[in-house]
This record gives sequence, structure tokens and C-alpha cells, in this order.
Amino acid sequence: MSRYVGASCRLCRREAIKLFLKGERCYTEKCGMEKRDYPPGVHVATREKFLEYGLRLREKQKVRKIYGLSEKQFKRFFEMAERKKGIIGTNFLILLERRLDNMVYRMGFATSRKEARQLIIHRHITVNNKTVNIPSYLVKEGDEISVAHRDLPSVKNALESVVRRGVPSWLEVDKENMKGIVKLLPSREDITMPIKEQLIVEYYSR
Repeated sequence: MSRYVGASCRLCRREAIKLFLKGERCYTEKCGMEKRDYPPGVHVATREKFLEYGLRLREKQKVRKIYGLSEKQFKRFFEMAERKKGIIGTNFLILLERRLDNMVYRMGFATSRKEARQLIIHRHITVNNKTVNIPSYLVKEGDEISVAHRDLPSVKNALESVVRRGVPSWLEVDKENMKGIVKLLPSREDITMPIKEQLIVEYYSR
């Protein structure tokens, strides 16, 4: 499966918003958005405004980049949301939030979702005391997520810096023992990122 291997800051500049793809660097003056807050490429000033299709496409691309998914993965989660009862857009965002790599990031065991995926793939993360090496694993309410190897410098550094972005109220984290519990599944109000999920629903429903 192909993955984007270019500059992460270029993705943020393309979407004109910080996607926090590089962890702590995104909070400093070294952030690419701080240095160049305009889209990448030439002829930036002459570009036209987006039409309706363009707006929907950009919103879809923005959310896909936030969670670090390929188009195939992203669409698969959307199709799962369509099959569930309730509002499709809300179901979709909650499914994305339930991914194990996102939970590891939210709990502060990694500074970015990319780093969280590496921890999971390298078998450093357990769910209910069982090793899980699948980043897309869907976590359930009441699950306990912990770091199997507590001497990892990257996890220690991440836990020290998590104060800057905070831990969501629907999660409970024990930093000393490097474990956390999913107290509740998030609601739409708990997802505070600037996402217009209805545009994504319209994009896939066209």
C-alpha cells in the first residue's frame, strides 16, 4: 500500500490549517505554517476559488490527512459509517476516533498519529493485556490501552509534552503506569477539530 513520504508541512500548507502531523514541532516557531502560511507551488496568487466539488474534495482530503489514511482505508470507514444507524457524518468521525492509532495519540503515548502507528506495528501497545499490532483496530468503551515496554524514550517524551494539547475527557490516563482507559466513546461535541463532515458525506454521495 502506498503512503505519502513527502514533507508533512506541505500538507498543512495545502489545507491552510495545522494538521499537527509532526508532533511537538507544530507548536513551535519551526512549524512550516508559521514560516509560510500560503499554499505550496507556483502561481499561488492566481489560483481561483473552489467550486462546490472542490470544497468537498478539500474537506475530504483534510480529514484523511489528519488521520493519516489512504483513500482506500478512508472510504472503507465511510462505508462502515453508512451501515450504522444514526447520522452518517457523526458515525464516520466516531469510527475514525476509535482507531487504535488515534487512541494511542489521544492518550499521549505518541506525539503524532504516525508515531502511534509505529508503536502499534512494532508491538509496543496492548489492549486489555493482549498485544495488538493493527493500527485500524477499533477500540470499545471500557478497553484498557497500555504500553508494553515502559522504557521507551519516545513514550516518556510524549507523556511529558501531552500537557500542551491535553487528554480528552472521555479518556483516563495513568501516566506513571503508561496505561489508559476508554471511559466513554466520544460524541460529536467531543471532536473539536474544525471538520465539516457533511461535506464529506456529500462528496461520497455525489
